[in-house]
Amino acid sequence: MNKYRRKNLEMAFDLTAQAKKILENSKEEEQGAYDNLPDSIRDGERGEEMQNYVEMMEEAYNYLDDAASVIEQI
Repeated sequence: MNKYRRKNLEMAFDLTAQAKKILENSKEEEQGAYDNLPDSIRDGERGEEMQNYVEMMEEAYNYLDDAASVIEQI
C-alpha cells in the first residue's frame, strides 16, 4: 500500500474515532434526559421512543467500533 492510501486509512480511522465520541456523547445525553423524565412520560410512548434512540446509537457505535477494528488491521 502506498503512502497516499495509508494516509487515507489513517484519516478514516480517526474519523471513526471522532464519530464514536459524538455518538457516545449523544447517547449519554439522551439516556440522561430519559432518566430524568417523570415516570408517567418514561413509561409512555415518548419514553419508549427515547430508549429506542439510545439503543440505535449504541448499535451505530458498535458498527463504528467494528469498522475501526478492521481498518486497524489493514
